[in-house]
Order: sequence, then structure tokens, then C-alpha cells
Amino acid sequence: MTDDTHQPQSHRWTSAVIDGLDALLAALDAGETIRAESPHHQAMHAASQEALRLTAEINGTFHDPEEVVELMSALTGRQVPDSFRMFPPLTTDFGRNIRFGERVFLNSGCRFQDQGGIDIGDDALIGHNAVITTLNHDLDPARRADMHPAPVRIGRGVWLGANVTILPDVTIGDGAVIGAGSVVTKDVPPNTVAVGVPARHIRDITP
Repeated sequence: MTDDTHQPQSHRWTSAVIDGLDALLAALDAGETIRAESPHHQAMHAASQEALRLTAEINGTFHDPEEVVELMSALTGRQVPDSFRMFPPLTTDFGRNIRFGERVFLNSGCRFQDQGGIDIGDDALIGHNAVITTLNHDLDPARRADMHPAPVRIGRGVWLGANVTILPDVTIGDGAVIGAGSVVTKDVPPNTVAVGVPARHIRDITP
């Protein structure tokens, strides 16, 4: 009789089917307002519960790099490149609107609010405790629960320092560097360094 007590176990994680998700993603990518208590809002809540489940798995125990790729593919609902690497923990309250290029690295403590869409290009380095946001609540107190999505796009070879916060509707150009602790409120040109609150251009990068 074979003792398989210490044999490696195969874990498989898959994306849950969420009613209304495709319509919600189309609305988010079109920049449509998500009204409180609407069917889109209900689908968003269901996706958030699934994201909580999968990030609890990611953060709750050790997984080798291949398992992390599998879990992140389930979280995002699309195949994450095998070259993706991450040091948990990771927090995201949606998960289904994140896209990673090749050889992306996330350091520990990243927090993604990705409903409006987060695109991270090849070879990007995302530092400790980076916060990327893609939603704003309505300014009208009577409609404060309504949400306005806008994407964040991070180009190839971008480096975000520790504790960087990126606000909705920001594009960071290829090769740019964002200094630690900065708050990015507007687009950053390629091959530049931006630092501060709000982040401002301080120098160009000459390859």
C-alpha cells in the first residue's frame, strides 16, 4: 500500500459565475455611473464577495509562484502571465477588472480598487502598500452611494515606490518612476520622475 500522506496536493481555483457581471463590466469600461441598489451595483457586490474569498486564500497561507498565478487568474477572471510575481498580502474589492502584462511584480500590501479598470504594463514594479483607486462617489449627499468609474493605466517598466496612491483617471507613461509616498492626481509623462502630494515632475529619465 502506498503512503501518499506527504505527496504534494493539487489545488485548483476557478472564477465563479456572477450574474450580470458582463453587463456590469461593459458599463464600468464605458464610464457609466453605477447607481446604488441597481442591478449593476448588486453584481458589483457579488464580485466583491468572490474577491474577498480569493484574497483570503491568497493571503492566508503560503502558495508557490505557480499557485499564485492560478489564484490571480481566478481573481481577475483572465489568464495572468506565468511570469507574474507577488509578495502577499493583496487587497482588492472587485478583482475582475485588472490586467497584468508580462513580468509584473507586486510587493506586499498593495490595495486595488479596480472596478473602473487597472491596466499594468510589462515589467512594472509596484511597491509596498501601493493604493490604486478607480472609483469616486457622487458629490451630491443625496446620491453619495452612486459611483463613478475611471481607469488607471500604468505603462511598461513603470516603478511605483512604497506607499504611492494613484487616483482615478490617471495614466502613467512607460518608464516613469513615482517616488515613495506620492499621490498621483494627473497623468505622468513617459520616462519622468514624479514626487510629492500631489505628485509633480522633478526630472526626466535619460535611457
